Amino acid sequence: MTTKIVFGDVPRLYQNVRPFLSALAWNDVRNADTCAWLVAGCLESRICSIPAWVSGRISKAQFAQSREIQGRRFLENPKVDPFEIYAPLVFQALRHWGEHRLVLALDTSMLFGKFCLIRFAVTFRGRSLPLHQEVIQHESAQVSTRQLLPVLARVKGILDALGIHDVRLLADRGFCDTELMDWLWACGWNYRIRIKSNLILADLAGQRLCKLDEIRLRPRETRCFHNVAITGQAFGPVHVAVARPTDAQEQWQVVSSEPTSLETFAEYGERFQIEEGFLDDKSGLHGLESSKLRDVTSLNRLVMVLALATLFLITKGVQIVAEGRRRMIDPHWQRGLSYLKIGERAMRWALSRGLEVFTHLALPGGPDPEPLGKRKKKCPDPITLLEVGWTLVLRPLS
Repeated sequence: MTTKIVFGDVPRLYQNVRPFLSALAWNDVRNADTCAWLVAGCLESRICSIPAWVSGRISKAQFAQSREIQGRRFLENPKVDPFEIYAPLVFQALRHWGEHRLVLALDTSMLFGKFCLIRFAVTFRGRSLPLHQEVIQHESAQVSTRQLLPVLARVKGILDALGIHDVRLLADRGFCDTELMDWLWACGWNYRIRIKSNLILADLAGQRLCKLDEIRLRPRETRCFHNVAITGQAFGPVHVAVARPTDAQEQWQVVSSEPTSLETFAEYGERFQIEEGFLDDKSGLHGLESSKLRDVTSLNRLVMVLALATLFLITKGVQIVAEGRRRMIDPHWQRGLSYLKIGERAMRWALSRGLEVFTHLALPGGPDPEPLGKRKKKCPDPITLLEVGWTLVLRPLS
């Protein structure tokens, strides 16, 4: 199917994006129009810059400054709720998830040294897609559970509405907080959270066993402790896995709501997909760090625009693979690009041929039909703990 003939990639992307946004509830239809232009500009420019995004916009405004002001007013508009714009579209995509387990990754990222981006993302075939996120004015990447809960409550609302209850949350040791674990237990969600080495391990009666850093493992040894308690408040029952990779001095410790095994570290390793997402946003695909915005309200709407662009690209990549057309885009014999990169190349391929770019939003759960081919990892991660030769020890402390 071909689109209506217009000049320029940005207007044609606008034509593709606008119908998805038109179906949402807007206080002013002009906001839907501006949002569609911003997303189209973001998709085409690969830079986080309002002047670059609106340079291709077709409007009655005669001057470039006027078009830029329209974009900035949208980002500053208090009547534009990023959640009400993004949530319905990610809901539309996840309706195709099915009965599969959904794995969420939680992490934060600093912006310009003054703002903290809190993100809950769906891990999906080697990448992550923001489910809900919020920028707060906070000069540290470590946030309290009190600051997390409003964001987490909205995430739960989306998943409950979708009927997705089989959820596993992954988080780094900065989120090792018993209040958060208690909340996750109340939600019926499972979790894998890395914990600090100075945490106290106890039995369920509260009898102190040791600190985790007192456990001495041989290289490539793993020990699992089931139905134990952690911290001085003896929070439990939980399950803990401790491992020492190769000859590294640092040990890995993961607390889980489910019995642990060697596989626990591979499950936790999926958390690194959210870091790839931050990299795409900040210095990879979108270039968030080039933005000159320095206020919370504008940044929240800005990251919403980036999340919409990511959603469109990943779902386009999924569509290309599902239709068996991946090798038209990806030169590798086996899949060598992320779904995000496949989606971006497919977008430019369609634009160059006058084809419709985005037809639907769908993220199916289940196994990846075309897993990434083997390649050298940029850095070690817990998945390497599954190498042959590991010793798994299931025993209490001696």
